[in-house]
Amino acid sequence: MDYLIIYKYSLCVALTLMSFFGIYFLTAPTPEKPVFDNYLRSRHIIGIAILVLAANYSVHFFYGIRFVSVKAAISMNLSTYFLSYFLFSSALIALLDRFYWTVRRFVAHMARWILFTVLSGIILLVFPENNTQKIGLLIMASWLFIYGMTLAYRLIKRYHKAVRLFDDTYSDHIGAYIHWMSIFTYWAVIYGISCGLLTFLPDKYIYLWVISSIPFYIYLFCSYMNYQLFYEQVENMLETERNAEQIESEESGQVAVIPSCYAEIEKKLSAWIDSKGYVSPGLTIRELSDALHTNRTYLSAYIKATYNVSFRHWITGLRLEYAKQLLILHPELTIAGISEMSGFLSQSYFTKIFKEQEGYSPDRWRRTQA
Repeated sequence: MDYLIIYKYSLCVALTLMSFFGIYFLTAPTPEKPVFDNYLRSRHIIGIAILVLAANYSVHFFYGIRFVSVKAAISMNLSTYFLSYFLFSSALIALLDRFYWTVRRFVAHMARWILFTVLSGIILLVFPENNTQKIGLLIMASWLFIYGMTLAYRLIKRYHKAVRLFDDTYSDHIGAYIHWMSIFTYWAVIYGISCGLLTFLPDKYIYLWVISSIPFYIYLFCSYMNYQLFYEQVENMLETERNAEQIESEESGQVAVIPSCYAEIEKKLSAWIDSKGYVSPGLTIRELSDALHTNRTYLSAYIKATYNVSFRHWITGLRLEYAKQLLILHPELTIAGISEMSGFLSQSYFTKIFKEQEGYSPDRWRRTQA
């Protein structure tokens, strides 16, 4: 039948790609620097996760287990998804927190996986086909869903924490380097739920389960390989901020109330703004606090309390206002020149941010003002 042919071909394509991706993640070299050790470990975990899923596909492709025993196929799929959820989420969280992957956490999740596999196998293969089996299967499906959503929530929480850290520390949009993790997580949730539902579909629709996986793993592969270009920069920034937060926490404690030095910070900051210090490219809040001879924690708290935005958004606002002045007062300047003079690292990012705020590109906005 046509759907069987599509199913076989899609399995063949998916299995080939996944085998290649998994082996590549496990064997491909990375720069020989200590900072890449965590990235390499994360990539190895992803490689194992993909090969686990590839093994699942192999059983379907070579033995046609779906058409031999639907219950056995469903049991195998549920067990594979449960293990994959843990491996994928742990690998991504490890990119943002090098201390996340521990033996204790690994043992705990493996124990849950074994228990889930045994129980789902008993319900599907031992229980008779009656309401008890349906209820048991519903419980296992709910367990899988809740488990996957919990892991996804943890990853998104870590992601947003990292983005807030970058926005409170750097004037440039460092969070853009890890944005793919957020996209992949939401995609993984949708894909995971869809696969769980597709597992129970009639045979003639099961090829959709396989076809949907192909773009999913291609995106993951491309994202991981591209991230290698930025990983060292992101990891160094994370490590720097971890150390800075620890030191300043020991020195000044948590800022619970407005300190008396806020008035002095306001005075110094006003003079710094008048001198257009914000146009310095790659500016960090550490550099600004050093320039103002003040505590970084107090300065960060002052910016949030006064302007109700992060450090990055505050600096970006100052730069955009300065860029608008240049656009009006100096029509001879190019957009690229104004972008550089305003402190933006690239013209494309300047144009994107400007259009988001004003609704027009810088060039078109300049014409409207004229």
